Amino acid sequence: MRDRPTVAATKFEQLARELEQQIATGVLRPGDRLPSVRQTCASRGVSPSTVFQAYYLLESRGLVRAAPRSGYFVAARAGGVLLPEPETSAPQSGSQPVDVNDLIYECLGASRARDIVPFGSAFPSPTLFPLDRLRRALVSSTRRLKPWNMVDDLPPGNLRLKREIAKRYLHQGFAVATDEIVLTHGAMEALNLCLNAVTRPGDAVVVESPTFYMALQALQRLGLRAIEVPTHVREGIDLGRLAQVIELHRPKACWLTTTFQNPLGSLMPEAKKRDLVELLARHDLPLIEDDVYAELYEGKTAPLSAKAFDRRGLVLHCSSFSKCLAPGYRVGWANPGRFTREVERLKLTTSLSGSIPVQAALAEYLQEGGYDRHLRSLRLSLKAQRDSMFDAVNRLFPNGTRVVRPAGGYFLWVELPVGVDAIALHRAAQAQGISVAPGPMFSTRAEFQHCIRLTCGQPWSDALERAMRTLARLVDDAPRVDVASRPMI
Repeated sequence: MRDRPTVAATKFEQLARELEQQIATGVLRPGDRLPSVRQTCASRGVSPSTVFQAYYLLESRGLVRAAPRSGYFVAARAGGVLLPEPETSAPQSGSQPVDVNDLIYECLGASRARDIVPFGSAFPSPTLFPLDRLRRALVSSTRRLKPWNMVDDLPPGNLRLKREIAKRYLHQGFAVATDEIVLTHGAMEALNLCLNAVTRPGDAVVVESPTFYMALQALQRLGLRAIEVPTHVREGIDLGRLAQVIELHRPKACWLTTTFQNPLGSLMPEAKKRDLVELLARHDLPLIEDDVYAELYEGKTAPLSAKAFDRRGLVLHCSSFSKCLAPGYRVGWANPGRFTREVERLKLTTSLSGSIPVQAALAEYLQEGGYDRHLRSLRLSLKAQRDSMFDAVNRLFPNGTRVVRPAGGYFLWVELPVGVDAIALHRAAQAQGISVAPGPMFSTRAEFQHCIRLTCGQPWSDALERAMRTLARLVDDAPRVDVASRPMI
């Protein structure tokens, strides 16, 4: 009886050694799939537990990795070494007029078709959301709507829904009154209204580098100038450089995403968020905080927003249900602090009201319970999808690539080898049925020319694995262009 564990150990170690040798000699290459457990049992006459032990041993050595429902694959590089992270960005200094619409429209148009692999999309898969429950809530709440609700729920919006949003703020440890919340048509309207409330044409606004392209579009529409400030891929905007910019250029506002920034995925530490709010308070400078990814964190504790440290009403906090619950319902809100009445007036004079039936439906869904259960499931799905895409980049993309794995959200920022033209790559990938978001669309000066943003919002599948292989091949085969300037990130 004592000999059996020794025999079993010998078998799985022998199998592991043989596979390790095949990896070392290049017979099995990064990304190759190992024989299935069933195949190996049949070909070698061993038990499934022996095969699993061998694969677990190789996985512990960083030589293979497991993909849910797909099997085992040879890992990224010899020894499981990961690609390095991008460095902090280094944008050109000074304020800049914004003219980005043409490039953004071209890139967004490539991700709308059903048959396109949507690595360039800004949205997660709709299959991740409780659409049936939302549909039932919409039907039920609409039946109970009274005629006067169509007037009572004009801005600042449905009171029941505002109460539910106020409860979400309590989860962060601070109280918000319902009359401090303005419901809007998605977060983008909230952000635009807040930007309009604190600026005038010709003013300068601080943004991260790189920054969300729709922030740049909002600046362009209002005739504002952008000041891009260096931003770290893990910790967000450089506060030292921000302090210098404030002294030199006297901006009128900042537009920042402090939690899972788009496109970097950076998460500003809470102590740094506190320092940010204190810095801006010393200069009486408003912060428009885009916080639409706040619910998409890993672990058990939600990161605090910068708004949680606001004591002077200078943080105009904006969020929505679009990224975490109901993408097509287009319900967002602003908590604009001292600027609440101005944002309410702007809402009335621009779009008057959001969809009253949809607001009532979301209020009913939230009151019924189940939202937090949905969020837990969503977070696990997004984590698995981030892990799969991060692993694919590490396995498949050529040397010279840099990538960071974020702790939440659903974006990967990938710096390609210097000389790869991200816009040319976008067009070549589109011809293969794949969309990506090229780096220049995240900058006023078309910087980040060899960077792309990839979306991890789709459940991983063999089709996505094949698309990543195609994309990696396009990167590897792309002609290199001469780069006169330094790498942008």
